[in-house]
Amino acid sequence: MNVLTKALVAGFSEMVAFAAILFLSAGTIYWPGAWAFIVIMLVFIVVITTMLARHDPDLLKERVKLPIQHGQKAWDKLLMAAFTLLFIAWLPLMGFDAMRYQWSHVPVWLQLLGAIGLTVSFCFCYLVFRENAYLVMVVRIQKERGQHVVTTGPYRFVRHPLYASVLIFFPSIALLLGSWLGLAWAALMMALLVERTRLEDVTLMKELEGYPDYAVRVRYRLVPGVW
Repeated sequence: MNVLTKALVAGFSEMVAFAAILFLSAGTIYWPGAWAFIVIMLVFIVVITTMLARHDPDLLKERVKLPIQHGQKAWDKLLMAAFTLLFIAWLPLMGFDAMRYQWSHVPVWLQLLGAIGLTVSFCFCYLVFRENAYLVMVVRIQKERGQHVVTTGPYRFVRHPLYASVLIFFPSIALLLGSWLGLAWAALMMALLVERTRLEDVTLMKELEGYPDYAVRVRYRLVPGVW
């Protein structure tokens, strides 16, 4: 199985699992927001995967590896484990909240805003993947791949643009699925992401040549003018 096929199979399998969790917890398949989420995600998976297969197959090989790897920082293993558990609990929570028990009532216009936000976050992700050949799943310095500081594209504005796009991704999903509880839960995952950004920045400052100088030029980690 070549890397493109492997990545597509993994991505589609993941979406089948997400769909099963969402619809089983909702108790129905008649959930327009969930179908929109799945379709947008599948389009993104195909676009990003085929782009990487064409332009950066080495990065695609790295992206299909497990989120716990040799050489990964210990604190990152803990954060990734906690994040994975929170995400797995998040999906059924929104199914119960938005559909099965209908605790939340999110206006349609906000759900549409969530779909737009999700699409925008994916557009940002695409730009980041095009620029950074070292965008692996885990925090580690990739000396074997000759990792160096990336300063082009979105990296001209913030030091961690992929994480910045994920800050749009999580609340957009909760709004699209129509879950206020999901939006509150997303705040927990975003807090973990902010902490991971801080710790990764410390690692890069210490271990990646040229990063301190880059950090002087690009002051903000996630949001220009804020942090």
